[in-house]
Parts: sequence; C-alpha cells; structure tokens
Amino acid sequence: MTVDVEKFRLRTLVERMVQQGECLVHDAPIDLCDVAEVLDTTEEAVWFTAVGPERAELVGNVMGSRSRLAMSLEATPLTFPKVLRDRLAKPIAPIEVTRQQAPVQQVVLTGADADLTSLPVNLQHQLDGAPYISSSIDYAVDPDSGWTNLGCRRMMLTGMTTAGIDINAPSDLRAIYQKAMAKGENMPVAFTVGSHTSDFLAAVAVTVPMNEFDVIGAIRGQAVPIVKCVTQDVWVPADAEMVLEGYLDPRGLVEPEGPYGEFIGYYGSVKRNPLFHLTAITKRHDALFQTVTIGGKNLGRTDTSNLGSAKTEAAIWDVLRLAVREPVAVHATASSGGMYNVRVSIKQRYPGEARNAIAAVFCSIGDVKHVFVVDEDIDVNSNEQIDWALATRFQADKDIVAASGFRAVPLDPSLAGSRTGAKAGFDCTIPFAQRGSFEFTIPTTPVLGAAPAEPQTLESLLSKGPLRFVELMTGLGSRDGREIVRQFDGLMAAGKLKRTTDGRYEMINGAA
Repeated sequence: MTVDVEKFRLRTLVERMVQQGECLVHDAPIDLCDVAEVLDTTEEAVWFTAVGPERAELVGNVMGSRSRLAMSLEATPLTFPKVLRDRLAKPIAPIEVTRQQAPVQQVVLTGADADLTSLPVNLQHQLDGAPYISSSIDYAVDPDSGWTNLGCRRMMLTGMTTAGIDINAPSDLRAIYQKAMAKGENMPVAFTVGSHTSDFLAAVAVTVPMNEFDVIGAIRGQAVPIVKCVTQDVWVPADAEMVLEGYLDPRGLVEPEGPYGEFIGYYGSVKRNPLFHLTAITKRHDALFQTVTIGGKNLGRTDTSNLGSAKTEAAIWDVLRLAVREPVAVHATASSGGMYNVRVSIKQRYPGEARNAIAAVFCSIGDVKHVFVVDEDIDVNSNEQIDWALATRFQADKDIVAASGFRAVPLDPSLAGSRTGAKAGFDCTIPFAQRGSFEFTIPTTPVLGAAPAEPQTLESLLSKGPLRFVELMTGLGSRDGREIVRQFDGLMAAGKLKRTTDGRYEMINGAA
C-alpha cells in the first residue's frame, strides 16, 4: 500500500505558509537565546535556517493566528470552526506502516547518541527554569483499553537524557501514569517534536474516549500512518519530524519542574512532576525542529492561545446546540488565553434563551470565566461590535449573571490561592420585547428603489399615506433630495404637511 507521508508533515505546511506570506524565512545565523525575542515581536510564523553553532533549522509561531490554523485545514478563518466541528464528527482509524515506510525513523539515535541537548531547545522566558521543548505531543497507551492517548505536554530539560514533564493537572496522561505508578512500573511514552497542525488540534480536542489516532484521522480527513517506536511499546505518526522515545519512572510527582511562562500570560511556580528518561531519538534526515510560543503580553498571537480557542469553541458549540434552539457562532478570544473570555451569538426564539446560553457555557468547560451573549447581527469575531453591544444592549443591574464556587484553573493569579472561582455572564442581547423596535434598528446607508414609470407629484404621493424621506425620493425618482425639501416650505406654509411621531411625512386631512 502506498502511503503519502509528505502531505501532513510540518515542513510541507511551513513551505506553503512561506508561499502565502504567513511565514518569514530568517536565514541569518542566530543564537538560541535570541530566538524567543524574534518570535515574540513577529506576527507571522518564523522559519530559522541557521540556529546556534549547529546552524539547525527551527520554526515557531506556526499556529499563532486563526488564519494559519485555518490554512492547515484548507479553510478560511470564518469557516474554520465549522470545518473543524464537521471533521471531528467523522473519526478515521490509522494505518500501520513498517519502519521502512516511516520517514520519522530514517535516523535512529540510541545510547550515548540520544542526547536532548543536541536539539535546538531554547530558553523561552526570562525566569524559566531551563530550556523547554514546547511543541511536544505525547503518545501513551492506556493499559485498560489498549487505546493510544495523546496530549500537548511541555518538557523541561534537566539533563542530556532526562526532562521534567508537566502532568500536575488532571489529565488522561496523568491517569495512565498513576496506573503504572501503582504497580511500581515505568510508563512507556513517546513525544513527537515537529507535527502538522491537525495533530495539535487532535491533541487538544475534547472527545469521547477512543483511540485518539482516530481523532487525528478525523481532522486530517484521512488515515494517519503510524509506526511502532524502536525502544518502546508505543505507536506514533510515521510522518512526524522527530520522536523522543522513553518512559516516566514510577517515583511519582517528585521532581521540581518550572517556573515557566504559562498560557495565561503569567509565570507558573515550581511544581513537582515525574521525570522522563530518554531511550531513543528518531527523526527524518531533514527534520525540522519546532517550538511553540506560550505566555507573555502578546497572548493573542501565541500558538497555545490560538489552539485553546479552537478547542474551547468546538466544545462549547456542542452544549449550546442542546441549550438554545439556534446558536449562530462561538468565539473564544486568544488574547484571554483561548478559554477565559467567550463570545456567543444566538438567534433568540423565546425569552430567556440568552440566560440558557450563559448557563450552558458555564458548565461546558471549567476554564471559562466570562461569557458574552449577543444577537445574531453581532459578529463575535469583531472587538468593535462586541464593545458596541456591551455599551448599548447591556445594563449591569439586570443583565449580568454571576456565580461562585466553580472549579478553576489554579494558574489564574486572581484566585489568590483559592481552588474555586467565580464566573460572570453578560447578556448583551436586545430585550426580547423590544426586538424589531425602532430604537434598536441599526442605521444603514440609503437604498433607493427604481424610479416610477409615471411622473408623480409630492402631494399625490403623500395622498396615499405617510412616507419616509427615502420613500419620497424613490417615489419622485429623485437622486438628490434637496428639491423635495424646497417643496416642504410651501406645503408647510399652506398648512398641508405634518410629521408623524415616527418621523414620516403626512398630508393633513382635507388639505390635499
């Protein structure tokens, strides 16, 4: 069987981004310590071709915008959410391939040749505990189901063959690790470094329990080729750039890991986490190393925030479909970390649906803090329109829903050490009883109809009933309007013309 192992490799995607102006090529030699500054101050992805003394290739910010996420699925920024949801609904099982068919095993390094410090791993933030591999996707097998689980995990280098792995928070990987730890056994695990964006989207997707290779297949739209690791009983995508094989020892959450610039824009303190032991590095002959941007002031253009937005939107859409009749759109702002601030637009059919939407989002994902619900005429992707809806359709004394005691992400410094937090919903919809009212009608530019076939006079036109000024222009075939105003003088002086309370012009009874 012929398997395409180039279509979904990272290098192929990056080359396409260069062609479409989404990725800059940085050919000048650069030290590892300067990579983070370039990525932090650049909106595009950056492909460094000469990093460190080895002149290694490294790419970053690949997923740092909605347009680049969309490009990976051959979608547009506006169609991306629906394309992702539709694909997630159609899992596709993987295809097993041999080592000879797997480019990720073209080069195999074991023993003394397997050295994490030989990779272009940079210090990302000023106070980080060490250089971090931030683009790693973990693959581990649940011993109970036999399914492969994947997730996004950072790796802090602690030596040439060891790294701290953050599984401090509840996760599937932590549950698998706890099973191995209870038996006093090593837990086999592998990390890809340098993956197509579809694989990252699969790693963060909220799905029912399954073999998560099927999720990668769903998002790619075709089966992912997988190959068994060389030193561990774990399968990985055969078309990745690089794989780090190894195991977590059973000592538990004992090794200090951190501090690190976290996805919410602040530092996370030192944690206790398990230790990863490297047993092999396998890679392509021309492997492209990848780093993922996390934290800092420019959250809106980091990889992790944009990935988080995609995950949050897909998860919330599913619960909204049950809570309200017609959800229109969901947008989780990347600038809030991709999950804290969520905007929802709905087409209200019944009173109270905005509150239902708020309640549904509260319960959908624990990380959501603030929900803004707007009408279908508001573009949830537009900061200006959301600001306008908040300013003109919201009254704080009756349109806010606040509650406390919810599970919260401990990294949020506003919690002040609490394990639970508050949530707030902002009902920025037009009051149901006032929908369609003149006061909430949005001004638009004038549109005139076709000129009448027969000439009309102002008096004969108004004799048919009250009309707005644009209707007078249409009825008289005027493209100017000032000549109509001139006629008002005589009609007003003769007591023939008046205005209605809604602003229309009307002939006075018996005056025509």
